[in-house]
This record gives sequence, structure tokens and C-alpha cells, in this order.
Amino acid sequence: MTRASLLRLILLGGVWRGIAQAQTGFEAGEFRNAKRQRLRYRLFIPENYDPQIRYPLMLWLHDILGVGNDNHKQTEGSNESGVDLWIAAETQSKYPAFVLAPQCPFGSLWVNFLHRTPSRALLCVLDLLDQLQQDYSIDADRLYVSGQSMGAFATWALLAFRPQLFAAAVPVSGGGKPGKAHLFAHVPIWAFHGRLDPIVPVHESHRMIAALRRAGGEPLLSEFPTQAHGVRFWKVVFREAGLADWVFGQKRKPPLAARGGTR
Repeated sequence: MTRASLLRLILLGGVWRGIAQAQTGFEAGEFRNAKRQRLRYRLFIPENYDPQIRYPLMLWLHDILGVGNDNHKQTEGSNESGVDLWIAAETQSKYPAFVLAPQCPFGSLWVNFLHRTPSRALLCVLDLLDQLQQDYSIDADRLYVSGQSMGAFATWALLAFRPQLFAAAVPVSGGGKPGKAHLFAHVPIWAFHGRLDPIVPVHESHRMIAALRRAGGEPLLSEFPTQAHGVRFWKVVFREAGLADWVFGQKRKPPLAARGGTR
């Protein structure tokens, strides 16, 4: 990614104009880790939650427009469609699941874009995820992660940082570090990108998908020839037929090396 493209990403994210509407069903929370770092978040708890049942969890990582301290923007505006799919009644009736939507604090980003590594804020998300698994009955073999734009970079960064954590990932309009792809080639990934994206060029996804395939992985890439970067595209992505079925059909797998695969 060029410096100019990165600047556009930071300043614009996915351009969205309109009136934000609050998501229903989320509970607001605030978390502090052992280092006293504070992280605001919203948590969707499945209807009729039963602690005797182990539930999957989807971690949603918002774009740049979700940054703040209000604990709302990560599920509204440009980020609304990214959480709607997972909390929709149709989805929840088939796959009752937790949905975690943390908010990157104002003045921070999810990733160090130069090195494509998690920021302190994103590491705090992992601490929060660990805590929620102690507080609720969550299936450690069915943790999923999805994000768009900055959140997609964060998704790729988390896969490289904790390659054994997630059962599947859905990065939308982002990129990662191809040299780390062999670490998480065993993770089912369905990436999405607009071919006309001027902010995060589609080759960012091409590079990651190619690296995963060289490492023995079988990732999916849906490339949209007439789409660019922003909420119009993301609405299309999260209406993709079969996406929720694909995600919730995945369970955590061992590394390819442990299964005799290639790296």
C-alpha cells in the first residue's frame, strides 16, 4: 500500500453519509486489561442464552469510521451491514451466536500499518475475548473474525498473531503480510474485495490469497469487478448468499503441518 493510499484509508475509511441507526440487541460494556488499557465494546448475547450450551462467537472489527469513545459507531453507519448479518433473526434462528463489536479508542488504530501487526488496542481485544470466554459459555472451536477496511487489516493481523485462535475469517477490503500466511494456512478464509478499490488496491487480497495457496491453504476470494471501497460494496458483501452458512459451518482445525500438509 502506498503512503497516499494509506492516508486516504485513514482519512476516509469507507465514505458514508446518512443517519446512523443504533443496533438493537447489543449490550454496552467497558473492559480494562491487566495493563489498565480501556476498551469499550458492544456484545450481542443470543436470545434465551443457556449456560449449559456452548455458543459460537463472531468478532466484528470496524473500519476507520468506527473509531471513537462513544461505543456506538462500531455497529452503526458504515459498519451497520457488517454486524446486521450476524445478529439478524434469520441467522440467529439457525446459528445462535455471540457477536462482539469492540471500539478502537480515539487516537488509535487497529494495526501498525507499516508492519501489519496488531496495535495495543487490538491486543486488548484479545484480552477481552479471553475474558468473555470465562464469563460466558463460548465454544473455543467456533470463534470467528470479520472486518472491513481497517478492520480487515486487523483480521489478517490477528490471524498471523494468533493462528490457532479462529475457526474462520472474513476480511473485506484489506490486506496482510504474505510472509506470515503459512502460519494460518489451515484457517478457512473467505476474502472479499472490489476490483475498482482506489484506497486498498485489490492486489492486497491477491497477495494474501496467493501466499495462502502456496502454503497449502484453500482460501476463497470473491472479487467484484464493478465495486470500489465503501459502504455500498460492504452492503453487497454481507448480503452474499450462503456467507453465514459457510462461516458457522467451520470449526477450528489443527495446523497443516500437524495434519501432514505443506507449509
